[in-house]
Amino acid sequence: MKEKIQLTLNGKSVEMETDTSQTLLWMLRAELGLTGTKDGGCGIGFCGGACTILVDGVAERSCSMTVKDVAGKKVITIEGLMVGGKLHPVQTAFIEHEAQQCGFCTSGMIMNAVGLLNQNPNLDRKEIIEGMNNNLCRCGSYNRIMMAIETAAKEMKGEK
Repeated sequence: MKEKIQLTLNGKSVEMETDTSQTLLWMLRAELGLTGTKDGGCGIGFCGGACTILVDGVAERSCSMTVKDVAGKKVITIEGLMVGGKLHPVQTAFIEHEAQQCGFCTSGMIMNAVGLLNQNPNLDRKEIIEGMNNNLCRCGSYNRIMMAIETAAKEMKGEK
């Protein structure tokens, strides 16, 4: 059944009529064309987080959320991280450290890292590893991903 829903998506107010019981992942990709959020195939938030987005600043798996779950909330996808033509520090650090290979997991890794740093910008390496533990990279870029997150954390705190 279609219902009206309102949310803030990538900084813009969105009101649409849609099936609010469908997954947020489906709406983002199929209805709104935001394909940076990937479908890892599990549908329960377990396969590695390629579908990770931010909901009110917290990293969430869009495959296990319904559209109704985000009514009235602020949702940010990988497409919404760039502000005023400037990449987010995590995006910049991923590029700097060549933390992506095939690219499939990259948007989910970046979104999860941003969510972690939103909660605690003073993470040590152990906390980064624990926080990123459920994001899987089949290419094995883990060391570069950790370095990128450490670099982004410093930049976000104003350190160089």
